[in-house]
Amino acid sequence: MTETFPLSLLLIILLALIFDYINGFHDTANAIATSLATGALAPRTAVILAAGMNLLGAFTFTGVALTIAEGIITPYALLQNPRAVTAALLAAVCWNLLTWYRGLPSSSSHALVGALAGATLAACGPGGVNTGGLCNILQSLILSPPLALLAGFTTMLIITLYARLCRLQGGLYNRFRQLQRLGAALQAFSHGTNDAQKTMGIITLALVLAGNQETFTVPLWVKICSALALALGTARGGWRIIRTVGRGITPLDPPAGFAADLGSGAVILGATLWGLPVSTTHVISSSITGVGLTRGKGAVHWSTVGKILLAWLFTLPASAAMGAAFYFLCLALAP
Repeated sequence: MTETFPLSLLLIILLALIFDYINGFHDTANAIATSLATGALAPRTAVILAAGMNLLGAFTFTGVALTIAEGIITPYALLQNPRAVTAALLAAVCWNLLTWYRGLPSSSSHALVGALAGATLAACGPGGVNTGGLCNILQSLILSPPLALLAGFTTMLIITLYARLCRLQGGLYNRFRQLQRLGAALQAFSHGTNDAQKTMGIITLALVLAGNQETFTVPLWVKICSALALALGTARGGWRIIRTVGRGITPLDPPAGFAADLGSGAVILGATLWGLPVSTTHVISSSITGVGLTRGKGAVHWSTVGKILLAWLFTLPASAAMGAAFYFLCLALAP
């Protein structure tokens, strides 16, 4: 095992942390959009809460990091070709910046998985891709949004039934405005447990490829750097996407906001416990849609949902193509 950090490894680590930072402000909406939409939290308080809970969540688990490091590609196929990891990170960063600029809540997870698969295919061919692991990851990315929609729908129905049985209409909003602060904390914590680990997994993969360690064990300094980058990005705030998630899908009141946060937080934490990466963006968007459906189809702004669905469909193939393109560009610039 070497003790040096070659320039290519340092570049990968830097790009991974940039991706993590961008992921933070790209996905701030996941944690605080519902609380801001209902007035449960002031903007500054919401951002501080999201950053702190993201930081805490990032230190809690490592299963998703190991899945990213070993589940998408055959790591040792890239031993002589680390450009693929660099290309994948460049593609994921560019896609995140593009969708952030457009105010579109696309998936950072889809972008990273797609870019890494596309760059590896360009570098090593089909043999470089871990087909079984990638299929498991894709299943979790595809199944989690409908699960979140069902969770949001069911949670809102239970809350509505509880309020009617207990005749809580008078104080319902005030009670759930308080509870929604806990829901926002849960949502931010769950986001940290899943999203920060994706960066940890990429850096750990790079360390193994560079020979700086032999096993896929996430070093403490990688956890600290990844957690801080995500928290700083979250504190930066992605207000364009916050407006889309908080107001564009369906009107939210405190009970609805709490139901959306609770449903999506449960799905994300469940995936984290299984070591599966999910799109936190699409999970919270789906949960909000499920909450809106309890009021009828007319309560959902389907034009916004359609845009999110298109991003969900196109992010994987688009980021894969970008990953391959960036790989060939890197190859041309540094043969």
